[in-house]
Amino acid sequence: MQQREPSASESYFWPSVWAIALHVLVFGMLFVSFAMTPELPPSKPIVQATLYQLKSKSQATTQTNQKIAGEAKKTASRQTEVEQLEQKKVEQEAVKAAEQKKADAAQKAEEAREAAEAKKAEDAAKAAEQKKAAEAKKAEEAKKAAEKQQADIAKKKAEDEAKKKAEEEAKKQAAEEAKKKAAEDAKKKAAEDAKKKAAAEDAKKKAAEEAKKKAAADAQKKKAQEAARKAAEDKKAQALAELLSDTTERQQALADEQGDQVAGDFDDLIRMRAAEGWARPPSARKGMTVVLQINMLPDGTLTNVSVAKSSGDGPFDSSAVAAVKNIGRLTEMQGLKPNEFNPYRSFKMTFTPEDLAL
Repeated sequence: MQQREPSASESYFWPSVWAIALHVLVFGMLFVSFAMTPELPPSKPIVQATLYQLKSKSQATTQTNQKIAGEAKKTASRQTEVEQLEQKKVEQEAVKAAEQKKADAAQKAEEAREAAEAKKAEDAAKAAEQKKAAEAKKAEEAKKAAEKQQADIAKKKAEDEAKKKAEEEAKKQAAEEAKKKAAEDAKKKAAEDAKKKAAAEDAKKKAAEEAKKKAAADAQKKKAQEAARKAAEDKKAQALAELLSDTTERQQALADEQGDQVAGDFDDLIRMRAAEGWARPPSARKGMTVVLQINMLPDGTLTNVSVAKSSGDGPFDSSAVAAVKNIGRLTEMQGLKPNEFNPYRSFKMTFTPEDLAL
């Protein structure tokens, strides 16, 4: 804890108190010295004896009396002188005692003053030492504070540098990761583009093949239709001629034979149309057989297609049903007579993967 530096009023307080106390002590000693001064003895009156000569006495008596008076006068004079000397001696001793008391009081006052000054000097020295110690402590604390501040600044600078370095490393790492990711994305995109391009080429090739296949199928279909139509007309004409020239039994036999032939032609037409729209499932294998129940209107519209007997493979059965449904309508059926169309109102047809043109 930092010691508080004493103010100017605090620094002069105790010296002032000591000075006042010293003056009070000096005046007290002077008062006591004057109070203790012994009283001088009162002055004794000088007795002077005067002898009066009596007129009635004789001359001898007078001389005797004069002589006695002279002796008495001398005795009184000596006594007075002794008394004066004693009084003077007493006065000198009193003066000397007073001077000694005064000197002692002055010496004591001087000693008290010197003690007060020494005390003041000591207090001043102590105050100076305390001030010096406080200043030294303050300087030490200031030095420590400055060192701590420098240490804090250095620490903060080191932390800032470490943080900056970490941020730079993070940025560098992020840039490298971004670069790596960009390269991977570019590579992936290139692979995807190549894959898309290859898929597009395959799709284009497949579309061309399908278009070619469809064109061939259309041509084959058209040819088959034309052949079927021509064959039907020829057979009808032949049958009509034979019916006109032969007996009733012969005509019936020929009609049945021609009906079977026409039915076989339309069965082949249905299989051919179904093969055009068939999508082969991955599970389709040779040897599979599915029997479909087909319902048709006189105008050739297929109204219902269902599985009468499954092949045992659901995807193949579903693909056969979808292929027949995709036919939609057989316009070739419109030229048939009612008795020729009746077998096609509701009939069954067998399909195998070979029939559907693998």
